Amino acid sequence: MCSECYVNQTFVNDDGTVNEHKPRSSSARLQANAVNSSSSSSSGVILDISTLKMEQQESEVPPLPPRFRFRDLLLGDQNLNDDRVQVEFYVNENTFKERLKLFFIKNQRSSLRIRVFNFCLKLLTCLLYIIRVVTDNPGQGPNANHSAGQQTSSGNSKCVDCQWNGSVQDREINWELIFWVDRKIPVWAIQVIVAIISFLETMLLMYLSYKGNIWEQIFQVSFLLEMINTVPFIITIFWPSIRGIFIPVFLNCWLAKCALENMINDVHRAIQRTNSAMFNQVLILICTLLCLVFTGTCGIQHLERAGKNLSLFNSFYFCIVTFSTVGFGDVTPRIWPSQLLVVIMICVALVVLPLQFEELMYLWMERQKSGGNYSRHRAQTEKHVVLCVSALKIDLLMDFLNEFYAHPRLQDYYVVILCPSEMDLQVRRVLQIPLWSQRVIYLQGSVLKDQDLLRAKMDDAEACFILSSRNEVDRMAADHQTILRAWAVKDFAPNCPLYVQILKPENKFHVKFADHVVCEEEFKYAMLALNCVCPATSTLVTLLVHTSRGREGQQSPEQWQRMYGCCSGNEVYHIRVCDSKFFGEYNGKSFTYASFHAHKKYGVCLIGIKREENKSILLNPGPRHIMAATDTCYYINITKEENSAFIFNQEERKGRPAGGLYDGPSQLPVHSIIASMGTVAIDLQNTSPPDPSGIKLVPPTVNGTGGRRPSIAPVQEIADSSSILPCDLLSDQSEDDSVFIDEKGHSSTEYVKGYPPNSPYIGSSPTLCHLLAEKAPFCCLRLDQGCRHNSFEDAKAYGFKNKLIIVSAETAGNGLYNFIVPLRAYYRPRKELNPIVLLLDNPPDNHFLEAICCFPMVYYMAGTIDNLDSLLQCGIIYADNLVVVDKESTMSAEEDYMADAKTIVNVQTMFRLFPSLSIITELTHPSNMRFMQFRAKDCYSLALSKLEKKERDKGSNLAFMFRLPFAAGRVFSISMLDTLLYQSFVKDYMILIARLLLGLDTTPGSGYLCAMKVKEEDLWISTYGRLFQKLCSSSAEIPIGIYRTESHIFSTSESQVSVSVDDCEDTKDRGDEPRGNEQSDHPLLRKKSMQWARRLSKKSVRWQGVNRDSSKDHAQRIAQQRLNLYRRSEREELSELVRNRMRHLGLPTSGYEDLTNLTASDVMNRVNLGYLQDEQNDHQNTLSYVLINPSPDTRLELNDIVYLIRSDPLAHVPEEPPLHSSSLKERRESSTDTREDTQL
Repeated sequence: MCSECYVNQTFVNDDGTVNEHKPRSSSARLQANAVNSSSSSSSGVILDISTLKMEQQESEVPPLPPRFRFRDLLLGDQNLNDDRVQVEFYVNENTFKERLKLFFIKNQRSSLRIRVFNFCLKLLTCLLYIIRVVTDNPGQGPNANHSAGQQTSSGNSKCVDCQWNGSVQDREINWELIFWVDRKIPVWAIQVIVAIISFLETMLLMYLSYKGNIWEQIFQVSFLLEMINTVPFIITIFWPSIRGIFIPVFLNCWLAKCALENMINDVHRAIQRTNSAMFNQVLILICTLLCLVFTGTCGIQHLERAGKNLSLFNSFYFCIVTFSTVGFGDVTPRIWPSQLLVVIMICVALVVLPLQFEELMYLWMERQKSGGNYSRHRAQTEKHVVLCVSALKIDLLMDFLNEFYAHPRLQDYYVVILCPSEMDLQVRRVLQIPLWSQRVIYLQGSVLKDQDLLRAKMDDAEACFILSSRNEVDRMAADHQTILRAWAVKDFAPNCPLYVQILKPENKFHVKFADHVVCEEEFKYAMLALNCVCPATSTLVTLLVHTSRGREGQQSPEQWQRMYGCCSGNEVYHIRVCDSKFFGEYNGKSFTYASFHAHKKYGVCLIGIKREENKSILLNPGPRHIMAATDTCYYINITKEENSAFIFNQEERKGRPAGGLYDGPSQLPVHSIIASMGTVAIDLQNTSPPDPSGIKLVPPTVNGTGGRRPSIAPVQEIADSSSILPCDLLSDQSEDDSVFIDEKGHSSTEYVKGYPPNSPYIGSSPTLCHLLAEKAPFCCLRLDQGCRHNSFEDAKAYGFKNKLIIVSAETAGNGLYNFIVPLRAYYRPRKELNPIVLLLDNPPDNHFLEAICCFPMVYYMAGTIDNLDSLLQCGIIYADNLVVVDKESTMSAEEDYMADAKTIVNVQTMFRLFPSLSIITELTHPSNMRFMQFRAKDCYSLALSKLEKKERDKGSNLAFMFRLPFAAGRVFSISMLDTLLYQSFVKDYMILIARLLLGLDTTPGSGYLCAMKVKEEDLWISTYGRLFQKLCSSSAEIPIGIYRTESHIFSTSESQVSVSVDDCEDTKDRGDEPRGNEQSDHPLLRKKSMQWARRLSKKSVRWQGVNRDSSKDHAQRIAQQRLNLYRRSEREELSELVRNRMRHLGLPTSGYEDLTNLTASDVMNRVNLGYLQDEQNDHQNTLSYVLINPSPDTRLELNDIVYLIRSDPLAHVPEEPPLHSSSLKERRESSTDTREDTQL
C-alpha cells in the first residue's frame, strides 16, 4: 500500500445534511477539524472508527424497515437523508515510523540507493584516512596538537627530532605520536560532515529496527564501530583542542564490507533475479581479505609512528608478505604495540579465513552437484540442446552423445543435461574427458521449476529431448512424469522444438503437441511381430537408425563380417529431384524405373517419395507414380549425395559386355565416395512384356531343355498396366467371400477385411486387417479351457494349418495390440496367417479382450515361460516362433545389469528343451546379449568379443553388431531405438519412415515391408542386381536388403574330442548337396575346410605317436561314439522329461519330435533364421546376418531372404470391365501359383 493514503471524507451537519469533500492530507484534515469544531453555524465532525464506536455506544440507531431498504437499493445514492457514512481505515504505513521504514528498509529501490550512498560514505572515510596519513608529519604532531594555539620554534623542533632519533635507538615508545596526529583543517571538516551523516543514519536505522531490546542493538559490532568512528569527530566540533586526537577511521572498511553485502542482496531483489550463493561467498571472501590487509596496514603504520616510522606502502608490503606466509624479514615492526597488533591480526585471520574457505568449498561442491548455470551470453551466441531425464545412466548418456555428435553439422552444439538426481560417478568420469567436458554441461534441477529452466536457457535452446525412465517398476508413473515435463517446457518455452519419448501408447495423446514423439511399446511390439514373418527386422531397423561409418569389421579375416559391417553403414537420406545427381535424370519417369536404374548406376536404393503439395511420405508408390522435379526422394545409401564424389570411367560409360558378371564378392564404396557400380549383365533379347498370369521367378526354357540363357524384361519408363502383377486383394476375392475349410472338413469362421472396431487406446492408427465376421466370445479366446462354443483345450485340438506364434508377456498392455495388427494386416494372405497365442503372467482385463476379439486365431493363456506345463499347454511344440517380452517387474534390479538374469536363463532352458524353436528375446540392457546362446569354451565367441572391444575403441556406435544373436535378429533391446529420436533432430522424417516400415501407420498409396525366400529354382537370377530388375519389372517391388543364412565352422578348443575326417566329409557333403555347386566354391568354406583338415591331421599324428598299433580311424570312431553316447543320454533325458509332462497334462505326444530324429536338412530349414544349434552339432553350425542395400553384383545364395517394399494393393484400382467367371478363376489360380512360387 502506498505510504500516503487519501480517502473521501463525509461531514454530517447538525441539520442532517451530508457534505462530500475531496481527499486531503492528514495535516489538512487536522486543520479542517479544528475549523469545523470552532464553527457554530455548520458544526460537523469527522467520523472515524473510534468516533463511530462512541456514538454507537451512546445512542443506537434503529434499523430501517425492509421496504425502505429495498427502495434505497433501487434508488441508490439519490436519497440525501441516508444515514450511511464512509469510514477511513488507517494502516500501519500511515504512521511516521512505518513510512520511514518503508523508505529505508522495505522498499527495494529506495533501500538500494541508501545502501549505495552508505557504501560510498565508508569508502570516502577510508580515502580521507589515507590522505591524512600521507600528509601527516610525525615530528610535528605532538607539539602542534598538544594544546590549542601553542606554537613551537625551530629549535624545539630540532630537539624533538633529536628526541625522536634517541627514542628509536633506545626502543622507547613516544605515546604522544600514537594518540595525537597532524590532521589538516579541510580533512577534518570533511570527516566531521561524513561522521554527522553516518551518525544520524545509524541512529535512524536503530530506531526503525528497534524491537524492544535496546541492549541487543547497542552491542552489535556494526553499531560500536559506527560510534567509535563518528562520535569523536562530533565532539571535536565543541572541543577544538582535541581535533588532533587519533581516531581509527580505517575500521570503516568493515562497515563498507557489510554495506556491500546488503547492496548486492538488494540488487538481486530489485532486478528479480536469484542470488547466487557462490558469487556472494566469493565476494565475502575477497572483501574479508581486503579488510584484513587494509586494517593491518593502517594499524601497523600508525603504531610504528612511535617506532620505526614505516610508510603506508612498507606496511602494506609487510602485511602481504606476512599473510602469504612468505616472511622475508626485511620489514618488521619494532615496538611491542605494533607487534601485538600483528599477533592479533594473525589470530583473526586464522579464525575467519578458514571459516570463509570452508563455506566456499561447501558451496563449490554443491555447485558441482547442481551444475551451476548455462551462460546467457553463450546461449545467445552458441547453439545448444537440452536433455531432460529422470535418472542419467552411462549407457543412455553415451548413446545420446555418440549419435548426436555423429553428424558433422552438430559438432558446434552444446548439450545441457537437466536431471533432478545427483550426477553418477561413472557419468562424472565420462564428462571429465576433454572430448565431452567442453561440450556437455550437467545441471541438477527439475524441469517443473522455471528457475531451473532459466538456468538451462530453455527459451534459447534449439531443441529439448525428454526421455522417460524405462527402468521404473511403475511405467505409467514414469509416463506421467514425462508428460508433466513436456507441459512445463511447452509453457516456459513455447517455441522450443520438443522431442518426447513415451512408454505407454495410451499416454501419447497427452503430448501430441510435441514435434516428434516415439512410443516405446508401439515400436517394440510391432518390430517383434515383424520378426516372426520378416526375420531380423529388428536388426534391419536398428542398423538403419544408427549412424555408422560403414568401416566396422573391415580388418576382420571373416568375409561375412566385412560384408555385414560395410552394409551396416547404409542410412536413409533425402534430396529433391531437381537438386539430385542420382535422380535428376529420371524426372518424368516412373518411380520403379528411377529406383532400379539409380541402384544399377549409383548403388543407391530409392525407397520413398513425397510430393510437394502432400506432406505424407509414400514408400514405393508403384510404377504409376511419375517423378516430378519438386518431389523429395528418400533413399538408402552409405552417405548422402552432398558428400559423394562421382567417378566415371571410360569403360563404365561404354558399358560392360553381356558376359561380364562379377565372379567374386564385392564391397560397397566407403570413405564417402560413390563410384559407378557398372552395368549389370542383363539379356534384353526378349523385350516384350510378360504375361501377367504367369509371372514367376522360374527361368524360361527353349523346347523344354533350358539351353538358352535366361532373360529378364526391362523396367519400363512409364507404367504399363499389362506388365504389372495384379494386386492380391483385388484378384483373389475368394478370401473375402468364401468360408475357410480346414483339413478335417468342417467349416470355420468367415473372415472379412475391415478396420478393427475397438481400439484399446487413443491415437492408434487405423489399419485395414483380417477380421472375424462376428466377434468371438471372451470364453473362446481362452486356449487351454473349453467353453459351450467349443471343447478344445490345447493347440493340437484346434488343428491349425500354420505354425503358432507365442508371445510371453507379463501383462496384456495396450502395446500388445500393435503386435497383433501387423500380423493381421490386409496384405497378408489369409492362408499364411499364423495363430497367435498370448502367454500372460496375469489374466487380461475385459477392455483388452474387447479389442482383440475381432481378430481371427488370437488366443490367450495364463502362464509363465519358466513353467514347462504352461509352455506345453500353449502349444510350444507346434510353434515356429516364441517371442519373450521383457517384464516390467524385472527391469529394475539392485545391480543394473542383473535385470535380464531371469529372462536369459529361462530362454537358455527353453533352447535346450526345444532346440528347433526360433526364440526372439527382448532384453533390458544390450550388453547382456553376449549371454544369449552361451557356450562354455567357445573360441569363436571369444574372438567376437575381442572384435567388439576393438570396434568400441575405434569409436563405433554399433560395437555390438557382430554378436551372433543380434546379427541373426534373435535378440533385441528397446534402448537400441533411442537413436531414432536422436536422429529425428537432423532427419525429421525418420520416425515416420520407421512407422511405415513397421506397419504402425498406413498411408494410402504407401507400401509395406515383406520378405521373399530364394529357392533353388530361383538361383538362375544369379545376382542381386538382376533380382532388382526382375522384381521391378514384374511385380513393382523394391528390394532393400538380404537376410543371409550360411553354414559356418566354429573353431573349438583343443580339449574337445575331435571328429573323424570321414564324418566331417560326410557332413560337408550332406550340407552341400541341397545348396548346389555354388556353395562349395565359397572361399570362406574352402579356407575353413583347409584349416580343419590341417588341425585334424596334426591330431592324427599325435594319436599315432601314442599307439602305433591302433589306426587313426578306429580311435576317432571310438571317441565319437563316446561323445554321441553322452549327448544322446542328455537328449533322451530331456525328451523323456517333456513326454512325461505331456502325459501328465493329457496332451498327445505324437506331435513331439525327438531331437535325435532331426536331420541336418530339417534343422537347416527350421532354423534358417540363424539360431545356433550347438546341441545338434558343435562344429557345423549356421550364422545369419543382414546385408542392407548390397551392391548389384552381390551373388544370391540358397535360402537368402530378400527384404521387399511392396506397393499398396489399394493404391491403384484398375479401371476395366468385370471379367467373366472363367477368366476370373484363371486369374485367381495364376495369382495363387505366383505367390506359392515366389514365397511372398
